[in-house]
Amino acid sequence: MVHVAREMKRAGFTVPLLIGGATTSPAHTAVKIAPEYGSGVVHVLDASRVVNVASSLLNPDSKPAFLAEIVTRQERQREDFAARRARQPLLPLKEARRRRTPVDWAATDIPRPEFLGPRVFSPVPLEEIVPFIDWGPFFSAWELHGRFPDLLTDPAVGPEATKLYDDARRLLARIVAEKRFVAKAVIGFWPAAAIGDDLEVYADEERRRVLTTFHCLRQQLAKPAGQFNHSLADFVAPRDSGRVDFIGGFAVTTGHGVDAFATEFRSRHDDYSAIMAQALGDRLAEGLAELMHKRAREFCGFGRAENLAMEEIIREKYRGIRPAPGYPACPDHTEKRRLFDLLGAEAATGITLTESFAMHPASSVSGFYFNHSEAKYFAVGKLGRDQIEDYARRKNLAVAEAEKWLAPYLDYNPA
Repeated sequence: MVHVAREMKRAGFTVPLLIGGATTSPAHTAVKIAPEYGSGVVHVLDASRVVNVASSLLNPDSKPAFLAEIVTRQERQREDFAARRARQPLLPLKEARRRRTPVDWAATDIPRPEFLGPRVFSPVPLEEIVPFIDWGPFFSAWELHGRFPDLLTDPAVGPEATKLYDDARRLLARIVAEKRFVAKAVIGFWPAAAIGDDLEVYADEERRRVLTTFHCLRQQLAKPAGQFNHSLADFVAPRDSGRVDFIGGFAVTTGHGVDAFATEFRSRHDDYSAIMAQALGDRLAEGLAELMHKRAREFCGFGRAENLAMEEIIREKYRGIRPAPGYPACPDHTEKRRLFDLLGAEAATGITLTESFAMHPASSVSGFYFNHSEAKYFAVGKLGRDQIEDYARRKNLAVAEAEKWLAPYLDYNPA
């Protein structure tokens, strides 16, 4: 988005730029995007608000005052951001690494998977996935907020939520019965070792041949005493620890058939059912990721003794995590290419990656398995120039290229 704003300025555009979507915010728009384009940058919370915004901008009488108010508000947001950043300084990368998550690797339980390399599951019966659906995000997608199933009896949104849930279950039953969507998965395990903030992945437990290297980022925000600056690399045994550790990976999809099914509804002008079909495709994909993670824990041994209720599984009360490239703990989407190559994901599942590393079909999920008993999700947060330069060197990238992929996380303005 910053790049688009710069290009619009370079090309001499004067029309206002509207910013919106799930990954945007008023603060990010004010701090990162607005300074790059002087003809007006407006954050729009959701599509339902865009009509009023566009009307204000199209009206020559209201446009100057509207944009002036936006500029004033964004200046305050930049000042607030600068003040917060001054209160929360970043540590030098060397110091952040010194404050890494402490692990006694000599005493750490390291489960060995019962197989190494990738294993394909295709197709996965849809009826096996349905119990693993987390319905909470489904309602959020329809702007019905609250914890499921409590929101079904909420005085304000309960009736509409219940109707939506009933419609979704009816369509889901049809999808399963008619096998409208095809579910495919590949998971794998490999010997691995941490080398600083990198994770080397090996062909076998002798660790003589490196298959690939995943590059991790580390939190740099200064924290109170007793808190640590996490990196995913902290949850894999260092090469010099004398322990052989393992890392897992997965790619799953329930997207084959989703677009065709939605198109059938749209051809009959039934947009409601088309959107519903796509939303259910996404829920099934996340459910398949949860199902395969359960199987992965069982393949590693410790999952066989879980004895968790489905609600506890949905709430991730189990050991281990499955962070995904592009998300807070590993925000660089380009690591997805290495993961897909390691898994043979395209041939196994039919998922392809776009030039920006988005997955197609859209109802797809991929990521890593970390089995360490203390592994947890976290956000890397803001990154200093020293870490970006170090990261670019480790990945053999130009610094500008690393800055492009990690732009939302930079604690500085690149040249």
